[in-house]
Amino acid sequence: PRAPAERALATGGATTLSEVRMSPRLLAGRAPALLLDPVVRVLVAAGISPAMVTTAGLIGNLIAAVLIGRGELVAGGIVMLVASGLDMFDGALARATGRVTPFGAVLDATFDRISEAAVLFGVLVYELDLGNREEALLVFAALAGSLLVSYVRAKVEAMGGVMSDGLFTRTERIVLISAALITGWLRAGLWVLAVLTLLTAAQRLLMAPRALREVKP
Repeated sequence: PRAPAERALATGGATTLSEVRMSPRLLAGRAPALLLDPVVRVLVAAGISPAMVTTAGLIGNLIAAVLIGRGELVAGGIVMLVASGLDMFDGALARATGRVTPFGAVLDATFDRISEAAVLFGVLVYELDLGNREEALLVFAALAGSLLVSYVRAKVEAMGGVMSDGLFTRTERIVLISAALITGWLRAGLWVLAVLTLLTAAQRLLMAPRALREVKP
């Protein structure tokens, strides 16, 4: 028989396996239905699929990366924020249209990683053009930390554990880098991003034994 999380996926109860395992704190932080429902209804009426929304988010972040690499930081930060905001709607749209699938969850997670890497690559190009070695190294540290945060969670959940919490997850990273780009406080933002993503990866690694102890052999 399927596990509860897998049954929820198959029946449209959740967008991803991790979604049904969210802590109450994270569930409370999700965008309210009052905000999502009107937009989702418009998307359904227009025949927009969840995959199209996910792809639009990726394309938007790629455009943001190009803008940032060209030095148009404010425009890039705004485009990144809007494109990343689409991530609120693809899961809700999938549930509304009965298109919740395991592959959709994989596609969404993969495009999220590509989007984040692309934006940081744009920042790297910008900093290298200015000859800013310190900032370039911070971009690398931030990207490594971001990938490790996702990797530790993926490994734990692949082994049947539950891991959603963390000091500095994707939402916080998006808000921080967008704010840093728009305000021009990019160097400070990169320092905070690099330090907190690496700390979050370490935090999740320390949380892993407890999460895995709850897994039945």
